[in-house]
Amino acid sequence: MLGHEHSDNDLSGTVHGPAIQSGKVYGGIHFHTEAAPEARGPKPPWQLPPSIRITGRSAEVKTLEGHRARATREGHPTLAAVSGLGGVGKTAVALAWLHTIRPHFPGGQLYADMGAQAPGGPVDPGEVVGRFLRALGVPTPQVPPVLAERVALYRSLTADRRLVVMLDDAATAAQVRPLLPAGQCVTAVTSRRRLPGLSVDGGHVIHLEPLGREAAVELLDSTLADGRVAAQPEEARALVDLCAGLPLAVRIAGARLAARPRHGITTMVRALTEEHDRLEALAIDGDHDVRAALDLSYQGLPAGAAHLYRLLGLHPGREFGGPVADAVLGSDAADALDVLYDASLLIDAGQAAGAERYRFHDLVRLHALAQADRDESPEERAAALHRIGYHYLANATRAEELIDPQHRTMARDFGPGPVVVAEFGDGGAGAADAALDWLEHELPNLMAVLRIARAAGIPALGWQLADAMWPLFLRRKFYEEWREAHREGLLAAEECGDEAAVCRMLTSGGLGELDMDCPEQALGMFERAAASFLRTGDALGHARTLNYRGLAHQRLGEPDRAAGFFGRAAAELPDCGDRRAGALARFNLADVALSRGLYEEAAREAEAARDVLREAGDTYNTARADALAGRAYLGLGRLDRAEAGLRAALDTLRPMSAGYETARALGGLALVSEGRGQPGLARRCYREALVLYSAVGGPDSADAQEVRARLGALGPEAGENGTADDGDAAG
Repeated sequence: MLGHEHSDNDLSGTVHGPAIQSGKVYGGIHFHTEAAPEARGPKPPWQLPPSIRITGRSAEVKTLEGHRARATREGHPTLAAVSGLGGVGKTAVALAWLHTIRPHFPGGQLYADMGAQAPGGPVDPGEVVGRFLRALGVPTPQVPPVLAERVALYRSLTADRRLVVMLDDAATAAQVRPLLPAGQCVTAVTSRRRLPGLSVDGGHVIHLEPLGREAAVELLDSTLADGRVAAQPEEARALVDLCAGLPLAVRIAGARLAARPRHGITTMVRALTEEHDRLEALAIDGDHDVRAALDLSYQGLPAGAAHLYRLLGLHPGREFGGPVADAVLGSDAADALDVLYDASLLIDAGQAAGAERYRFHDLVRLHALAQADRDESPEERAAALHRIGYHYLANATRAEELIDPQHRTMARDFGPGPVVVAEFGDGGAGAADAALDWLEHELPNLMAVLRIARAAGIPALGWQLADAMWPLFLRRKFYEEWREAHREGLLAAEECGDEAAVCRMLTSGGLGELDMDCPEQALGMFERAAASFLRTGDALGHARTLNYRGLAHQRLGEPDRAAGFFGRAAAELPDCGDRRAGALARFNLADVALSRGLYEEAAREAEAARDVLREAGDTYNTARADALAGRAYLGLGRLDRAEAGLRAALDTLRPMSAGYETARALGGLALVSEGRGQPGLARRCYREALVLYSAVGGPDSADAQEVRARLGALGPEAGENGTADDGDAAG
């Protein structure tokens, strides 16, 4: 693992901003350094869930569209909030409207479930704006860590873009406000609350009332589509009255009737009346009308589907795929899922990686959870929750193996089994990319499982899950989750009394803090791990922390202390049996020497490190050592040696999409070209380096600004003779 006491993949060298670090690279792995936005032209995001047919809401949709038209004429962004009871159809109305205006908004559509009714509470708007920035093409390392900076960037990106944003199930106006785009964009908010505070932001608030009787009957008729409503009009009216005109309740009752084509509507009316009478004393905010329909639908489920319904209510995340249902049941759940979907108890949440996704309406999820509490024993509820957790751990571990085969060095516990493990891609060269995409898509669920692991009595799963997510944190820089996962993982490891796991969380968490430019915090974590290794007599683990502590001191601007730690690591690690980690320590020594202008020492240490790294099969860090040696020879004025090292590095780094290190090698080649009087070659190298630096660290990063200055110093391109030695420097 990169940066761990018993790993084959250790962090080394000065960490410059979001630099990519990896020990070994295996076929199909890409580090996903993005090209600059202007260079790659990202596709617009299209995130809205599918729209469903709505009935009796044409006036509301017309009102929303009229508000948009006025805002557009006046040159303002459009903000509309749709409020109403649970089950009244707020999301359906908003989606119906937004899908109709898609042709007018080529900038894309963003969607977020704000989680006002979610089991874990409302979503942090900072998390949502971070997701929106990534969807708009901002490379993950460029997403600012501070909410105010994220919002500023979000507003800048949306100022000239015609974009639709939907914020579903919002808790408060304050939660929504940071997510309002700029420019001629449209934002739709749904909430059980009226959110009058959004009026301050120019919002138009409409409150949905339950459907009128005739509209509700029409919805029932479209759900059944078999003539029973026309044949029994009075019974149909009585049924929708019992549903209180709430579309969710009408659909659920209609779905049950549709599954029983020989039953008359009268039978449903009688049964629903009895449920209403039973629930009347428990009425909360009108939800009893939906709950009565839910109870009746639940009672009609086959035993297997009812069992799955109850257990899926325990799922801690907002949506899930079919494999999760298989894991919950311990067998194939496809038929039971179909029954639940046909009964309108599950909502289509789209697809991910070609697989169907599902979610509960929040009222349905609460109902499922209540039935689990009533009809499942505490032991079965705990076992189902454990199966869900082990499912995610097993899949995250499989993804980790595909992306970073050398990372896992500690045992994982997947419970009594069997566990359901998904396939990633077609099993070929793209499997690692597919696995990384899976980790990113499932990150909300992975974090939800991690947060409940200790309370669920499985703390070991908590730290193991944090460990398994390492490849995602390393490559796509989800900094907030990186920090939270390792803090929670550390608590879980401490609860287990597992000192090795504690050190694992400290070192990988510390590397995250270092990547987030918090070197003091990182140093404290590394020192705590070092003390633990000393107590347990783990000489190798302790020697590895010398490297990490050196990196922290280097980031703190203490090169002498850093060099001292690197020197000790370089001496002790080979004696402990890890020559490769010792070579990385020598690489770090070379980096410190280069920063001090000690070019002979830097070249000597870099080449010594390179030879060992090459022997260990570490192609990525071998290339970094070649580049470092090349820069050292550049300082010595030995241009041929410098070019040889830099070109060798570039040949390896480019196919890995290792943007930052590639840019550094290009910058070195540009200086070689300048030294040879070849401004055309230098200019081309600088331009490519600028694109890469802008993608990795942002267009205003120090590296990007330095390259712009070098380009400016070269003067205009006109008048260059284009001779043979002014060819492709990067070729």
